[in-house]
Amino acid sequence: MTNPFKLLGISDDVVNAVKDLGFENPTPIQEQAIPVLLEGNNDFVGLAQTGTGKTAAFGLPLIELIDFTTNKPQALILCPTRELCLQIASDIKNYSKNTPGASVVAVYGGANIMQQLREIRNGVQIVVATPGRMLDIIGRKAIDFSNVKYVVLDEADEMLNMGFQEDINDILSTTPDDKKTWLFSATMPPEVRKIARNYMDNPTELTMGTKNTGNVNIEHEYYIVRARDKYAALKRIVDFNPEIFAVVFCKTKMDTQDVAENLIKDGYNADALHGDLSQQQRDKVMQRFRDRNMQLLIATDVAARGIDVNNVTHVINYSLPDEIESYTHRSGRTGRAGKTGISICIINSKEIGKIRQIERIIGKSFTKAELPTGFDVCEKQLFSLVHKVHNVEVNDGQIDQYIPRIMDEFAELSKEDVIKRFASLEFNRFLEYYKNAPDLNATADDRGDRGERGARGARNSDYTRLFINVGSVDEFTRGDLLSFVCNNGKISGKNIGKIDLKGVYSFFEVENASVDTLFSNFKDIQFNNRGVRIEKSGDAAESTSRGGGERRGGFGGGERKSYSGGGERKSYGGGERKSYGGGDRRSSGGSGRREGGSSAGGGFRDFSGKPREGSGERRRRS
Repeated sequence: MTNPFKLLGISDDVVNAVKDLGFENPTPIQEQAIPVLLEGNNDFVGLAQTGTGKTAAFGLPLIELIDFTTNKPQALILCPTRELCLQIASDIKNYSKNTPGASVVAVYGGANIMQQLREIRNGVQIVVATPGRMLDIIGRKAIDFSNVKYVVLDEADEMLNMGFQEDINDILSTTPDDKKTWLFSATMPPEVRKIARNYMDNPTELTMGTKNTGNVNIEHEYYIVRARDKYAALKRIVDFNPEIFAVVFCKTKMDTQDVAENLIKDGYNADALHGDLSQQQRDKVMQRFRDRNMQLLIATDVAARGIDVNNVTHVINYSLPDEIESYTHRSGRTGRAGKTGISICIINSKEIGKIRQIERIIGKSFTKAELPTGFDVCEKQLFSLVHKVHNVEVNDGQIDQYIPRIMDEFAELSKEDVIKRFASLEFNRFLEYYKNAPDLNATADDRGDRGERGARGARNSDYTRLFINVGSVDEFTRGDLLSFVCNNGKISGKNIGKIDLKGVYSFFEVENASVDTLFSNFKDIQFNNRGVRIEKSGDAAESTSRGGGERRGGFGGGERKSYSGGGERKSYGGGERKSYGGGDRRSSGGSGRREGGSSAGGGFRDFSGKPREGSGERRRRS
């Protein structure tokens, strides 16, 4: 039987590469677009939802049309984010692995530009780029686009949302007038239509489904809760879905940091992805997620673009997007490649109108759902455990040698007792947490809740605020600092309160009952061959209302008790000084903290005291 991709006009070498990737049949967008693009003589506009296989729809024809005996750029693919750039480049490399001479280069900010320039000089036919870094390379006169025959604008709507209109104009002005432009987008706002008018000549337009509609394989639900219960509602949704593998969307970087940090402290396998992370940190987070070593990825809209991960079961909108069209991109992280998925919105009563707007745009109705009770969650978790035990694969050759000792251990227990105890290993944790759990559901008439705002800046008398002499200049995120303190102080993440990450130092709160335990264990600790110390924070550093702002000098007005890991004791004082030249940098006492916001990842890392790679890498716009 002839391979369906070969029937579309794809050569044997590429068909075999696609088969090795597990692709058996083309998706609708591939089936319709590939024959048109293989002709190579038309501009093209393709409208299809995220996750429908657009990369192969333009990637496979490019491989067929390009002359790989010539090491000059012949195709340029522009996309909005680093993650998407890497994903597209990786996919096209896989498609062309059997094609002699094929070379693909990914060009994006946050990585070593000199390495990217070397790859371009060595010869390349397909360049995949983010607009900002591409402009840098063009400005260095390090690339020649005179032989470019095809330009692909992928996720065109999102590039415009991110403000890349002028960059796209400047880049396209360096390409030949007779090139063919292929534009792919999930939605078709007027700005994308304008690109089609300005850069295309009578393009062939292909729309899969109705314009701007959502994926038909995705179910849409919303829960109404009070603002103060939003985080508790998130946890309840996660607990009610034991096999969840989800992307949780927040509106701001700060929210992603807070949510990820709280989930980690509560024992969930989560991490954060946002624009303030270095490229090395972003790559680590995404690799963990792709390998399913992480259950929950907490992300902003921009950072999540280009996340092409299979089998994402849920998208959870912890905050609704400002741009309603962005909801289509968010929900498209699940239900990919013909799979089904669920998109959930956690909203307050004032946001019901926005849900109705989204319904009109995507052409699908939302289901108003009720958050499960504590009893429902416990029951779901119990039977999930039972199913795991029932379906576990038994290695008889290895386990048989231990069976006599196991039977001796259980000799006094009945079969029923053994089952109860195995089930209780995990079940007891949920029983304890959800004992007397309140109903978190709110009604559409439940207005005026301001729960989250009042508590944000409040100080809790049950916690003690501590100082530690490590911070963001040591490449710490808030999740890293949480792990570092808990591992070395031998306390649980649940005993840690607010974390305030600074440059060369940080503050964090610890439950009063755990302070002595932390101090007794936190001795002779070093990081990067430097003694790490923890101190109780003095009153003078507690309030920004004293002395015109937070003091950078001494922490406290009286005697300071220092718990040091050895080494010279340093003072971070002398006021704050700034230098402006190559970016806004601030340093406390000369230590050189780069301004740009704290970067919180959330994943626990290995703090062995060894220097980190990629320290001090400058974040670029793209």
